[in-house]
Amino acid sequence: MVDIALVVAQALLVALLWTHDWIPLGRFNDVAAVRGADSTARLVAVTLIQSLPFTVLLALCLAHWGEPRPHGLTLALWIAYSILLAGELRGWWWPYLVRPDPARAARYRTMFGRTHAFLPVRNGFAPNTAHVALHACTALTLILLAFAPR
Repeated sequence: MVDIALVVAQALLVALLWTHDWIPLGRFNDVAAVRGADSTARLVAVTLIQSLPFTVLLALCLAHWGEPRPHGLTLALWIAYSILLAGELRGWWWPYLVRPDPARAARYRTMFGRTHAFLPVRNGFAPNTAHVALHACTALTLILLAFAPR
């Protein structure tokens, strides 16, 4: 059961990574604002850099479905998702909760200010719902990895 949840959490995260800057998702993203803030070339590069490693890890998990996960794959999952979570904490939650970053807050307001957010504005911005979901998938993946059979 934990293995199924682990793959589902990874799949949701991978889907969000590939789509959230490209496909309009109603109030959950603002593709026009994102494209106004970054060039297409930069968006392509960022999407590939942030999405491809997690897509490969998901594919490897699926390739080893029903058998013990190789130690190297488990280690790669821990490293990759820990780095991703650290980046999410540094990029979003540290400036939101601990130390204001006015330049980052202004950029986030430009890119995500018209998207749905349920958290109150703090230090000049509020993490939007899509990014909260993405970060929750990252944390959930690490939690499930801790309990998944090896």
